[in-house]
Amino acid sequence: MAADTPLARRGFLGAVLGGTALAAGGAGLGAGLAVAEPLAEPSRRASDPAAERPGMVTFHGAHQAGIETAPQSQCVAASYDVRPEIDQQRFVAALGLITDDLERITQGHPALGDTAPMLAENPARLTVTVGVGPALLQRYGIAGPPGFADLPAFPSIDQLDPAYCGGDLMLLIAGDDSLRVAHALRMLSKDLRSFATVRWTQRGFLERDPGEHTPRNLFGQVDGTVNPKGGSEEFDSSVWIDGGSWAGGTTLVVRRIRMEMDSWDELDPAAMEAVIGRRLHDGSPLTGSKESDVPDLDAIDKTGLPVIRSGAHVRLAKADSPGAQMLRRPFSYDDSGAGGTDMGLIFLAYQASIAEQYVPVQQRLADADLLNEWTTPVGSAVFAILPGCHQGQVLGEGIFT
Repeated sequence: MAADTPLARRGFLGAVLGGTALAAGGAGLGAGLAVAEPLAEPSRRASDPAAERPGMVTFHGAHQAGIETAPQSQCVAASYDVRPEIDQQRFVAALGLITDDLERITQGHPALGDTAPMLAENPARLTVTVGVGPALLQRYGIAGPPGFADLPAFPSIDQLDPAYCGGDLMLLIAGDDSLRVAHALRMLSKDLRSFATVRWTQRGFLERDPGEHTPRNLFGQVDGTVNPKGGSEEFDSSVWIDGGSWAGGTTLVVRRIRMEMDSWDELDPAAMEAVIGRRLHDGSPLTGSKESDVPDLDAIDKTGLPVIRSGAHVRLAKADSPGAQMLRRPFSYDDSGAGGTDMGLIFLAYQASIAEQYVPVQQRLADADLLNEWTTPVGSAVFAILPGCHQGQVLGEGIFT
């Protein structure tokens, strides 16, 4: 379903949904279209070099932005349930609507119908990554990527809250400015009002400009050291799906992990380092001198015991082979309030195959990770991340059409 301009795609959307939906006013997308043309500046397309602004991440390409992109400091993951009456054709129309606005807001231009267009300026490396859940693919009779399915249960560690689980459609919005991230979420949620209802939203943050080390989590530990390098063969084989209609896409696991900060604070630094297998001050493994050193899992201390303990996180989180690596993107969250401390990670893991890459590592961690005493998974979801699109295309072409 190719279209030459966003307005052309909106015309198609009108034909699909019919006049009543487009006239629905503020409750749907009709109100946005009614005021769109004066604000949208349709001649200033995201593809025009003259229209580009500083801090912009290119939208078009074989892969969606926000994955190989260097980590941003703010994110919000929003999961939606597609309404039961939305058939596949209407869902394709929703993807067209989203694509239109992503072409704009990620390139520093206002979405159609944006009543605060100045908030779209200076996008601050804004990216939006779109994925779909297994239930939606099953509903439309569409095959997902190889190995794509809901995670198995991990009863020894999981205390999952349905309020942070599942979903049909996911938007992962990230950037270096919290105002731009929030505004993008509002614009895209308005697009989806006629199609879907919000299931959950999770907001996270990352250490800004961590210097030479990997960003730290709320335990003070560097988090995400062993990641495939963007642009490398290892990254391509580990993250991107190769072949078939999903080529250029990937899969995403979203785990909300509560960190038991109060009991963690009771440990001394040596105990903290033993649990993780890395030093606090620079992230180096206990068998090395700098963060990039490969942990020596066979090293023995003077008492004859492993330097890196058998249940240390760094030992169990190690992938079985270079090609089985995952791209780990942990964002911290802090929802503490009058009810007490509620802090932790929104843990994002990208991989070509959940079954072959994520599940084996997670099972080892569930079985024996020393860190389990201070971490509790409370949310879990999986999404198939759509391949990227080129100008004139819609996200999901070749899959839903």
